[in-house]
Amino acid sequence: MNVAVLGGGLTGLCAAWRLTAAGHSVRLLESGLRLGGTVRTDRVDGWMVEGGPNSFRSDSQDTEAMLRELGLGAERIEPEAVARRSYISLHGKLEAVPSASSKKEFMATPLLTMGARLRVASEATFKPQIRKDDVSVASFVREHFGSSVLERIGQPLVSGIWAGDAERLSTRYAFPQAWEAERTTGSLLRALSERARRRREKGLPAQTAVSFRSGMQALPDALASRLPSGTAVLNARVRSIGPGSAARWRVRWSGGDAEQGGDFDWVLAALPGYGLSELEIGPAGVRPLSGLAAIEYPPVASYFIGYRREQVEHPLDGFGALVPAVEKRSVLGVIFTSSLFPGRAPEGHVALTALAGGALNPSVGELAPKNLTSLVCGDLGSLLGARGEPAFIRHTLLPRGIPQYNLGFGRHLEAMAQCERDHPGLLIGGSVRDGISVPECLASGVSLAKRVS
Repeated sequence: MNVAVLGGGLTGLCAAWRLTAAGHSVRLLESGLRLGGTVRTDRVDGWMVEGGPNSFRSDSQDTEAMLRELGLGAERIEPEAVARRSYISLHGKLEAVPSASSKKEFMATPLLTMGARLRVASEATFKPQIRKDDVSVASFVREHFGSSVLERIGQPLVSGIWAGDAERLSTRYAFPQAWEAERTTGSLLRALSERARRRREKGLPAQTAVSFRSGMQALPDALASRLPSGTAVLNARVRSIGPGSAARWRVRWSGGDAEQGGDFDWVLAALPGYGLSELEIGPAGVRPLSGLAAIEYPPVASYFIGYRREQVEHPLDGFGALVPAVEKRSVLGVIFTSSLFPGRAPEGHVALTALAGGALNPSVGELAPKNLTSLVCGDLGSLLGARGEPAFIRHTLLPRGIPQYNLGFGRHLEAMAQCERDHPGLLIGGSVRDGISVPECLASGVSLAKRVS
């Protein structure tokens, strides 16, 4: 069969790989000038700069099997042992996050008052609850753990994962495991403990972050290398999907000054919400997914900053630090990049990745690089004791960052499902529908390919 795959991010690449391996003829159409979406690694003078995700959580045997199949087993690396620690800013000082399995650490942490600690401990007694309506992550966390935990731990985690606003983010769709845990177990703490026990019984390792020796771009590069020559077309902006003459669908796209097209039996769309919203679909040339333009994609600025080791007072003994909104900082958090994986900084130097912007403070993310650099370096000075001029700086702006699964997101999911029902042979996936993490994007691509018949 002839299949068009729209979008050359991880989902589109994975779908194209699986389809070509199954013997289908595939045309992968990417509007940009490179494949991989937000995953990008640059190497400059001994620094390894990630323009998108620095790592991903691997807790799936399917993901690990895929990495081996792609020949990335030897490239795969896990963080240094020191990265098991992480920090949260408290009144300008970084405090270690207590281990979920250590009652002693939890009872001693200055991040929470004694009353807040007792409130958290009581959550273990919660009974299963089936909600009729969705609730925000903020409301969900308050009900289970109280306002203090939301302020000091919950919202910072939401910022670190989603660059989102806990008061607007949907629990049901953004954190489906927590939603389901409440329905089946009642207590999130008991559910976490039970999940860890099951993993131990199955002999599975604890969840960990994963990257590659040559950087995250090794993943899209490996996927792209499995595609037959000529499969991918860059600078191809899809305009419409209408009735075909030689097959079910006619896809039209523009490339430079030329309009091009092709007939396909199936069309797999792995585009962001704003891209899907602009597609003309069907014989009438309407835009059935125009409502997806309402999905929020807040801007996120990433700063990769290198210092000589002696310029930074903090030992950088951890994964990084999150910064609660109440701290009134410009940065959402900082990843201790060179503490996690080897080869990220030249000898005698350290590398940090600071994030700014997001749903809580989008205007900061959009500041001119010169102005934002001053704010970010000021925060690193206060939080980490970073002094003097950085040895290296790279600013990356994602004007449209992570899709926000905010309250009411269900209507967007239904719109995509209805569009598929109305237009057989058109399938939709990717981060706008199936989750934002690297493993979820890969799984979405596998699922799309399997649905082609």
